[in-house]
Parts: sequence; C-alpha cells; structure tokens
Amino acid sequence: MTSTPPHLARLAEHLHLITAIQRGIEKEGLRTDQNGNLAMTPHPRALGSTLTNPYITTDYSEALLELITRPHHSVTDVLAELSDIHRYTAQRLDGEIIWNQSMPAHLPPEADIPIAWYGTSNSGMLRHVYRRGLAERYGKAMQCIAGVHYNFSMPDDLWQVLETPGDTTQDRRSKGYLGLIRNFIRYAWLIMYLFGASPAVSRSFLPENGHGLQLLDDDTLYLPHATSLRMSDLGYSNKAQSDLQLCYNDIETFVERMHRAVTTPWPAYEAIGTHRDGQWIQLNTNVLQIENEYYSSIRPKRTTQRGERPATALATRGVEYVEIRCLDIDPYSPAGLSGQTARFIDTFLLFCTVDPSPFFSQNGFCQDSQHNFGLVCREGRQPGLMLARQGQSVSLQDWGIELLERMQPYAQLLDQTEGSQSHAHALQVQIDKLRDVELTPSASLLRDLRESGLSLHDFTLAKSQAHHQHWLNQALPPSLERQMDEAAKHSLTEQQRLEASDAESFDEYVAQFHAALALPPAA
Repeated sequence: MTSTPPHLARLAEHLHLITAIQRGIEKEGLRTDQNGNLAMTPHPRALGSTLTNPYITTDYSEALLELITRPHHSVTDVLAELSDIHRYTAQRLDGEIIWNQSMPAHLPPEADIPIAWYGTSNSGMLRHVYRRGLAERYGKAMQCIAGVHYNFSMPDDLWQVLETPGDTTQDRRSKGYLGLIRNFIRYAWLIMYLFGASPAVSRSFLPENGHGLQLLDDDTLYLPHATSLRMSDLGYSNKAQSDLQLCYNDIETFVERMHRAVTTPWPAYEAIGTHRDGQWIQLNTNVLQIENEYYSSIRPKRTTQRGERPATALATRGVEYVEIRCLDIDPYSPAGLSGQTARFIDTFLLFCTVDPSPFFSQNGFCQDSQHNFGLVCREGRQPGLMLARQGQSVSLQDWGIELLERMQPYAQLLDQTEGSQSHAHALQVQIDKLRDVELTPSASLLRDLRESGLSLHDFTLAKSQAHHQHWLNQALPPSLERQMDEAAKHSLTEQQRLEASDAESFDEYVAQFHAALALPPAA
C-alpha cells in the first residue's frame, strides 16, 4: 500500500465536509404490458404532468419513465426515496410494469414508438420537438434504451481544503469538478467492468446484419465477453457526436466547444430540415440541437433558471455538480441500483475528486480513455484483456486491483463518517469481481440465461414482474402518499397554467430559446 496522499490527509481532518456530500438519482425504466411489450398508452394521469412533476417524468419515449429523487446526504436516504417513488408509481400503473433492464423490451414498428408528450405549452412543445429531432437523428428504438444517472456534489469548502487553485469559490469549484471528471474518464472502464449489465439484447432491437453480435437463442443476441452493449458503439451514438471532442481541462474551453456544437450546422441534419408538412421535426440542423443531446459517461452540470441554456449557466455560474450517466440498470435490484453499488460509486467519485488529475493532452481529449471504455463495454470479460495506459499495455485485472487498493482509504473515510463498514465491504466485493470475472453482473446475467433456458426478454419479464409485485406488497405511509398525490395534482394544475400563460407563438419561443445562448468567454 502507498502512503496516504496529502490532500486525503487534509480531508480526514475535516470529516464534516464528507457528511455534506450530496447525491441524487434519476432512474429510467420502460412501461410495458404484462407480456413485456412496450406500453402504447399515454403517461398515466395519476402520476401527474411529465412537464412539471418533480418526482416522475419521462425521458425520450412516452413509455420511458424517469423517477427522480431530491439530493440527499446519505446513500440510505437517497435509495429510500427512490424506493418510495417506485412504490407510488407501481401502484398507479394499472396493469403495466416497469422494465428493469437497460436494453429495451419488445418494441413495435419504429413508426409506432410514441415520442414523449409534455402538453401544448411552448416549454412542453420544446421538449417534444427536441425528441422528434432525436428520432430523426438516432431512430426511435434508441430512445427506449434506459439507464441510471447518479448526481454528485461536494460542499464548496472542500475545494479550499484540497487546495484547488482559483481566485474565487466558483473558479475553484469548476476546476475541482473538472479534475474529478478527467479522472472519471480515465477510469470509467472500471465502472463498465464492475457494473455493466447489458451484455445481450433482444433480436428485434437490431437489424439482421451488420451488428457483429452472436445468437444466444432464437430471440437473444449477445457478445460473449461484453459488459454493456448499451454503452458500446451499438448504443446511443452517431457520426456527428463521434467527431465532437469536448475539452475537460478548463470550463472556458468546454463551454466554447459546446457552444460550437449547438451552433454549427451538420450536413445530414440540414438535409432533414426543421419542418415537414408544416410541423417542427427538430429544433435546428446543428451538430447538437441543445446541450443535453451530447451523450457522454459524465457531465458537468449547473441548475438552470427558467429559459436559461445549460451552456450559458455553466459559463456564468460555473459547475455545480456532476452527473454520472454510464450506469446500467441492475436487473437484480428492484430499484435498478443497489446500496452496495451506490456506496462504491461514492468511494470512486471521492477518489476521483482527491487524486491528482493532470490535464489531458491531445487538445483536451484522451484517446486512450475512449479506447479503453469502448473495449471494456464489448470485451471486458475476455481473459487477459489488455488496456492502454500512458503508451503502455496493462492488464485490466492488474490495473483494476491497483485502483481499488488505492481507493481503500477513501472507503474508510466514508465509513468513518457513518460509523459503519459498508463502503469497505462494497469495495471488497468489487475486488472479488476483478479476481473472478464470473461474479460480474454481465457474467451472472448470461449464466442465468443459459441455465434457465429463457431468452433475455422472458428472463427480464419475469424479473420485472417480481420487482413490480415487490413494490405492490409495500404500502406507502399515508402521509407520504398524500404528499406525492398532492405533487401530482399540483403538477397538472401547473401545466395548465403554463399552457394558458404563453404570450408568444412556438416559432417565436424557439427563436428566443436559441437567442438565449450566450457567447462563451474567451478560453
């Protein structure tokens, strides 16, 4: 074991900063019928408005639920709220269930997949048209891929304790989060090995040829050593995004490149245009319609004000938190994310925050990290797999164990604030996975498919039905149920208010939305 890093030693003297860490969860999941077919029904009115309910909305498809927690100071509390939202939702689905797997259930023909609807207000139509654009650019089936997003924030005083450079709190905060992001990108391949849970996909999801997958059974395609087909090049990607290389060395360059992406036309999208038969089909013809279209494993985030663009918010007020976007849904956990996984993610992110994080060369882009990430998604369980590290080859197993051993003092620090051993235990479970590949969730899923003789679809359907029953068997406390009922009713009233208050046409609203994108400061 190496000696304790000096910044970790300083942090150990300020344990109150560890307890001030916050995390929140956004968990996606398709609504399906009892046979595992995509639900064609509208979003249940009992769940409120998808535009204004702070707990329950939809992502890209009308059937793709997104359950959202508030930020919490402990893993226990954030998972308790996620479980409560699951219970509330399950009890109002009227015969439908939530598909607990990242890769989709059986889908209808592409044209019939419903795009999320948010009402007739200008803000609701902006969300809907953006998703129409996603359908044009990536296809509707890709809108049905689901995942878990993990939001993570540090108290401002932590950056001073870590001696993060900067003249202001905002400057230190942004530099600190970008350092976290660079380390996360360096080591994100480890997350895919440890938690990737989508090594297979239903045969109907992909075209018959050109995907390179093997046949596991009549209804299931897979790669024998894959960890996450969702996060591989089979998932949500295209040529325009693959050419986009954002820089995480400083916030100014990051914002400048994001600004360029949302203002630079892309020939294939220009050929589509913004209207068809008099209807909006995408917000613009640029590389990205809006900032959130950029698909990445992690994002720097800043809460936006009404009508404010994300890039403008980052440019003016800096980074507020990070959003981890590469976690597959855990098909064995009713909530799609276990406490053990969340505690390891906290350990991993604290390590990424404190450990030295040199700038990326290559114009702020790390080619090795992109290569390692994609390789592990498709071949992560291949015996003897070698990764690229600073121009040298290193085995995934050796590098992974080395990183996990370096994380041990961070797990101990988190445990010290809780008076537990839960983070150390979660870390040990991951070390065991590196020593025995059969313990990984991707290996477990493929083994269960073979032993059960079930297709991925039938296996996931059985799991999802069991998880649904798990939530139905747990009644919500009456006070909490009333609170969520009130939030759903209020959201419907708020949507109606927004629809009645629009003073400009949608064309004018879109023009104002684009005009709100401020020029970035000079890098």
